[in-house]
Amino acid sequence: MYTAQGTIEKSHLLKQHQPMVRRMALQMLARLPASVELDDLIQAGMIGLLDASTRYQDNRGAQFETFASQRIRGAMLDELRASDWGSRGLRQSARKVEQAIQALEHRLGRPATEGEIARELKMDLDDYQSLLQEIQGCQLLYVEDFAQDESDNSWLDRQAHNGNGRTGSDDPLAQLLEAGFRHELVDAIAALPERDQLLLNLYYEEELNLREIGAILEVTQSRVCQLHSQAISRLRAKLKDSL
Repeated sequence: MYTAQGTIEKSHLLKQHQPMVRRMALQMLARLPASVELDDLIQAGMIGLLDASTRYQDNRGAQFETFASQRIRGAMLDELRASDWGSRGLRQSARKVEQAIQALEHRLGRPATEGEIARELKMDLDDYQSLLQEIQGCQLLYVEDFAQDESDNSWLDRQAHNGNGRTGSDDPLAQLLEAGFRHELVDAIAALPERDQLLLNLYYEEELNLREIGAILEVTQSRVCQLHSQAISRLRAKLKDSL
């Protein structure tokens, strides 16, 4: 539909391409952590679509769908990067803990104790536990885990593109066939110290809060935070190659 001036009507473009926004959001969501909400991606995508409808000039030869898909994808990626909870410095600290755990457990052939990890980091035990408190709630997956380098052609950019060449990322069967990471995660959890396994089960399976978990483990809530951070760091260390 066109206006009296011969330009495409903006409201028609928005309505016509809403399904494309949802489709792109579902494709992206299939390969992101469960904490990412579909509605947030769709909302960001609609902003990108609105921006595309404002900027598009149909006399330049490009199809609107091609032009809009780039704007939509870019808006979704911006939303993901903006919502990443941790500062770069905090993630660097978390990775130092992971590297120390990985190096220690490779040498020792067993899970490292807190004291051993603190010494590997050249820190006092109290300082190490304070660091665990700071990185409390750290994610198993970061957005930047999926970038191979500092270029714009990151994992997220490639997967968000409609023509990424992958087999139907929103197809449940395809997701099932690509579930190797899930099995690796299950194996990594099974290799954790028993207390870490119990804590993760209580937190993620039983959905208990920190106070309830502390009562079961007979520790304070702040101690539960520390133990949770350490358990996640152990998992990331074990899954380093997969990440």
